[in-house]
Amino acid sequence: MIEIQGYHKRYGRHVAVHDLSLTVRPGELFGLLGPNGAGKTTTIRAVVGLTRPSGGSVRVAGHDVWREPLLAKAAFGYIPDRPYLYGKLTGRELLRFVASLAAHTTGRDVERDIERWLEFFSLEHFGNELVETYSHGMRQKLTIIAALLPEPGVLIVDEPMVGLDPRAAKQVRELFQDYAARGRTVLLTTHSLPLAEAVADRIAVLDRGRVLGLGTLDELRELTRTGHGGVEGESLERIFFRLVEEEEEQRRRESGAA
Repeated sequence: MIEIQGYHKRYGRHVAVHDLSLTVRPGELFGLLGPNGAGKTTTIRAVVGLTRPSGGSVRVAGHDVWREPLLAKAAFGYIPDRPYLYGKLTGRELLRFVASLAAHTTGRDVERDIERWLEFFSLEHFGNELVETYSHGMRQKLTIIAALLPEPGVLIVDEPMVGLDPRAAKQVRELFQDYAARGRTVLLTTHSLPLAEAVADRIAVLDRGRVLGLGTLDELRELTRTGHGGVEGESLERIFFRLVEEEEEQRRRESGAA
């Protein structure tokens, strides 16, 4: 459902992402991890059509994001790390507007769906309030609803838990798992290693735009156990830091040799 082939992004002399290739399959929840500056958000922005690749290609549901932008964007819902919402609309007005833009909501009882989602996130009593009066956590919930309301085949999520209370964070985690379990695709970036360990089917660890490891948690454990001195059964947190520290050490050796 998401195909990234040889994706390369350069800003002047700085290479943000270097020759990234990965595929996210139907029914899969894929975690994209890395420290700040690793290239996660740059990659997500390329997948949703906000950043043009310097090289390579990005396809969603079989459509090139830049050559067939309307078809590609109609296939996914997007939850950004810093959502922009129309503050002068009420919550219900915003969701009706989002539903009106999605052709595949035709024939559905959209009002019923809106009420169901508002109730799910305990926002039903705030649905007629202006979005500009919402707290950060409430806006994040509304953003999640807006992405899920059209029921897209692909869900692209950048740091979804920021501002959510523990109950809402648990709800969202279970939502993503259920979404993938129903044969849909979820691409998730997060700084929460426990979240990624709990929900992701496969994980890619990035650093400075390069993939340090990619696979299931067991495959990453095997990679670090055999190649980096790790131990069997260790946590994703230990695997993550082991990969990043090994990469930093390699760069120091190369810099010293030069």
